[in-house]
Amino acid sequence: MTTHVTIIGAGLGGLTLARVLHVHGIPATVYEAEPSPTARSQGGMLDIHDYNGQLAVRAAGLMDEFHGIVLEGRQAVRGLDREGNVLFEEADDGTGGRPEVQRGELRQLLLDSLPAGTVRWGHKVSGVRGLGGGRHEVTFADGGTVLTNLLVGADGAWSRVRPVLSPARPVYAGTSFVETYLFDADTRHPAAAKAVGGGSMFAGDQGKRQIGAQREKGGTLHVYAMLSEPLEWFGGIDFTDPAAAAARVAEAFDDWAPELTALITDSDTAPVLRPLYTLPVGHRWDRVPGATLVGDAAHLIPPNGEGANLAMLDGAELGEALGAHPGDIETALSAYEQAMFPRSAEQLATAEDPDNPTLEDVINFFAREEQTS
Repeated sequence: MTTHVTIIGAGLGGLTLARVLHVHGIPATVYEAEPSPTARSQGGMLDIHDYNGQLAVRAAGLMDEFHGIVLEGRQAVRGLDREGNVLFEEADDGTGGRPEVQRGELRQLLLDSLPAGTVRWGHKVSGVRGLGGGRHEVTFADGGTVLTNLLVGADGAWSRVRPVLSPARPVYAGTSFVETYLFDADTRHPAAAKAVGGGSMFAGDQGKRQIGAQREKGGTLHVYAMLSEPLEWFGGIDFTDPAAAAARVAEAFDDWAPELTALITDSDTAPVLRPLYTLPVGHRWDRVPGATLVGDAAHLIPPNGEGANLAMLDGAELGEALGAHPGDIETALSAYEQAMFPRSAEQLATAEDPDNPTLEDVINFFAREEQTS
């Protein structure tokens, strides 16, 4: 196969696709809006499951490198009530199928596995249009363009590629996270660190309020305060004033144990609002010659521990389909989509309801208990 693959987005799905294509000897270029791989934080920890994400890592030929970035002990999980009492606890005995890694380290692993120049940084897409015959033109914010016979949108929730395949747009799921970080927590925030434990922690009251935290490298606690409120409620908070914003969010948890509210008020970073969006259950499109989507661009689901895993599996399966059908792009894209559509629909249909999560629901979000397909 000599067709050059154009990938929009250097997230985990797009990079996995580029790597698997490289394994199969298929050239690809990834265009990414960010100016460099270190332009922003890449988020927290991910559990990479043995039934989807690890299959993608294996297809990419990177299992040894993957094992080298696993954080031992981080599969431990506990659930607390709002008074800080432990309701549920599971140790990391090393036998689980969902090892934890830092998202940034996993992304860098994939970047390092690609030939130099594969990723073109600082290329923000402003528009995409079909030219007929499976050809597409991609326009960048700087006025540059690229023509391609095979375009893959791996550009996330607000994909610029999606409109050439589907009119669907993300809608607010009714819940938002407010993200904070506590650094050197065992020394500087000992009560909060003790409450979180050695892995992931969730505290909730089976209502509209939850707090989750993950222990990352170097004693860092990555915290998510989750509130089921309309966007207008969050619009009333001045996030340009970090202390005031943290205090306002903490007010929603004013009857909670101080070691839990400290995860918000003692943040060493400005709190960041992360609204949750979703695409319709069963989102799919008719076959459009020369184009397809992977990851959140194709199936944006509420948090259930599967998003990154599914994006990587999408990328790997698309790469393998293209490798299995050299010279026949449409057969490859059809085979990929026929497997991807029902898989993503099942995950979205079974994802926890973000408008009314129970304690068990969100413990499962952080515990990522193994599922069967």
